[in-house]
Amino acid sequence: MATIYTRIIDGEIPGRFIWKDDVCVSFLDIRPLARGHALVVPRLEVDQWTDLPADIATHLMGVAHRVGGAQKDLLQPARVGLMIAGFEVPHVHVHVVPMNSMAALDFSQADTAPDQEDLDQLQTTLNAALAA
Repeated sequence: MATIYTRIIDGEIPGRFIWKDDVCVSFLDIRPLARGHALVVPRLEVDQWTDLPADIATHLMGVAHRVGGAQKDLLQPARVGLMIAGFEVPHVHVHVVPMNSMAALDFSQADTAPDQEDLDQLQTTLNAALAA
């Protein structure tokens, strides 16, 4: 059975994509840890990041770097954090989180009801920045 991320990538479930290429996608998290929180997900469905082919892992980090740069420029956080946990969905995903403190990486603090209009605006803004 396909993971929820594969279903988002395949268009079965909507996603606010900010990056798409042949290897991976990036979209805004629907339960953001901070404003602008994005996921970078390989198209290849692999459970643990240590099982990814090295070239795909390298590509994901490159895309995460670009996404983080756009977040930093547009949202002006103190830092942009990266996290690969993998317990929530058995499909590799890199969390790219604009943050002003370590508390931003606490999943118990995720926003369960983010402003949908703000997410739409962030998608448009980040997508434009990444396309430039």
